[in-house]
Amino acid sequence: MKDFLTCTIGEQMEKMANLYPNNNMINYTDRDYKRTWKEFDDESEVIARAFMSLGLTKGSHISIWATNVPEWLLTFFASAKMGAIAITVNTSYKIFELEYQLRQSDTDAIILIDGFKGTSYIDIMNELCPTLKDSEPGNLNEPSLPRLKTVIYAGQGDCPAGMVNWSDLYKLADKVSYDEFKELKDSCTCHETVNIQYTSGTTGFPKGVMLTHYNILNNGLTIGDGMKFTEKDKLCITVPFFHCFGIVLAVMACITHGTPFVPIDIFNPKKVLDALKSEECTALHGVPTMFIAIMDHPDFESYDFSKMRTGIMAGSPCPIKTMRDVIGKMNMSDVVIVFGQTESSPGSTMTTITDTEEHRCTTVGKAFPGVECKIIDVETGETLPAGQIGEFCARGYNIMKGYYKMPEATALAIDEDGWLHFGDLAVCDEEGYYKVTGRLKDMIIRGGENIYPKELEECLYDHPDVKDVQVIGIPSKRYGEEVCACVILRDGANVTEEDIKEYYKQRVAFFKIPKEVWIIEEFPMTASGKIQKFVLRDQAVEHFGLQSDKDIETA
Repeated sequence: MKDFLTCTIGEQMEKMANLYPNNNMINYTDRDYKRTWKEFDDESEVIARAFMSLGLTKGSHISIWATNVPEWLLTFFASAKMGAIAITVNTSYKIFELEYQLRQSDTDAIILIDGFKGTSYIDIMNELCPTLKDSEPGNLNEPSLPRLKTVIYAGQGDCPAGMVNWSDLYKLADKVSYDEFKELKDSCTCHETVNIQYTSGTTGFPKGVMLTHYNILNNGLTIGDGMKFTEKDKLCITVPFFHCFGIVLAVMACITHGTPFVPIDIFNPKKVLDALKSEECTALHGVPTMFIAIMDHPDFESYDFSKMRTGIMAGSPCPIKTMRDVIGKMNMSDVVIVFGQTESSPGSTMTTITDTEEHRCTTVGKAFPGVECKIIDVETGETLPAGQIGEFCARGYNIMKGYYKMPEATALAIDEDGWLHFGDLAVCDEEGYYKVTGRLKDMIIRGGENIYPKELEECLYDHPDVKDVQVIGIPSKRYGEEVCACVILRDGANVTEEDIKEYYKQRVAFFKIPKEVWIIEEFPMTASGKIQKFVLRDQAVEHFGLQSDKDIETA
C-alpha cells in the first residue's frame, strides 16, 4: 500500500524549504518574481500574518480572483498555513456569477487583480458593493454581502478606494507576532478543508467542492510519482491555478517532489514556447486545445524541445493524434494522462511513463494507488465486467468532503457506500486500463442506437485538414437525435461539409454518420479550457433552425 502524506500543505512547504532552501522554486518569465523554496515559504507566512491583522483567522473564507500571478499562489499558501479556506474564483466570471459565488461561499475577504479579457474586476466589485468606495479598507459593511469585510487589491495600478493594497500587507504583518501565527498553524490538521473549488458550471449553478489538505496533497504526490518528478525537473504551468489542473496536477505535484515551476500568467502559445526555451523546462501541462495551439504556432519548428520529457494532457478528452504529435514533435516521450473531476481532487486514474505509448495514447490509465474504480450499469447500478461500457465511479482518499452547504447535491453525487458517480461513460479492459467513451449526458441515442461522441471525434482527428472537432446530438422527430459534427479546419484547408460526411461514410457505421456538419471558427469554452458542449448544442440547434424541434430529413 502506498504511504500517504499526513501533513498539511503548510508543513509540506516547510519540508521542501528545509530540503532545498536555496533551490529555485518559482520563476516568472514576464515579471520580476523569482523565489527559492525558503524565500517563498517565508513570504507566504508574512502574508498569512497580514491576513490575520485584517481579522482573518482559522476557518475564514478567502477568495482569490486572479490569473496565474504570484499573489494567487501566496494567497493560497498563506491561507493553508493559517487554517483558512481558499476559495478559487473563475477568471471569466461576470457580476452575476461572482455575486452568486461570494454569497454561496460565505466569503470573508477577496483578493483581486484589475481584470481579465476586457472585464474590469474593479468595476464589478464596486457595482456589487456600492458602499466599498466609501468604506475604511478592511471594514466593508455591504448589506447584500454581510460576510465580506475585506477587499485586497493585487493589481498594477493605484489602489481603488475602500480596498487594501497588496503591497501594504508586508507592513501589516508586523501587527501579528510569529507566535500568534504559529498557534494557528500548529492547530491545522490534514483532514480539514483547505480549498473550495467551484465546478465549471457547464450544467446548472456551480457547486463548491470541499477539498482537504489530505485530498489534494496526496493527489499531487501520486501524479508527480507517475511522471517521476524530481528536483531536477522544471514544469511550465499554462493551466489556470483556479482549476484543479493548475493547483493540484501542477503545483501540488511540484511541492511534493521539490520540482521548480514556471507559471504562465495567461496562456499564449508564443509565451509558452519562449518559457520552455529560456527556462529549459522538462515538463508541460495543458488541455488538448493548448497543445494544438502550441504546435500550430508559425514559429513552432524553430524551437528546440530537447530538454522536454514529460507533462500532462488532461481537462477534456485527449485526441490520440494530438498525443502522438506531442510525443513526436515536442520530445515529450513521457507525456501522461490524468482522468478525474474536481470532486475527486481531481485525479482517479492515470497513465504513467512506464506504460506503453499505446496505453498512454488510447487509455486514461489505471486507478490511482488507494483509489477504487468501477464501471456500473447506468440502469441497475450493478458492477459491469471488463469490456462493457457503463458509468465510471470511484472511491478512496481523494473523494471530496462534499459540496459546500449542499447536502442534497452531495448525496446525489456520492452514494451511501462512498462511491462518487462521475457521469462519465467508460470501459475497463482485462488489464485494468480505463477508456472514457463520453459523458453520460453527451451520449447520443439515435433510434435506439447508442452513439459515443468521442469515437466519432477520434475518427475525424486523423483527417489532415481538421484541426479540432466536437460531436454533439441535435434533435430529430424521427430518430430522437441525430449526429452533428462541429469542425474547426486548419488554416488554408479547402474542405466542405460534404467532404467530411464522405470521410465518415468510409469509416463508420451508417447510423453514426453525422447528419449535419458545421464548420466553425471556435468552440464555446470555460476559462479552464473545457469545451461547453451544451452551449455548442444550443448554437447548433439555432444554426440549423431546429428551435421548433422540426424533423430533420434523414438519409
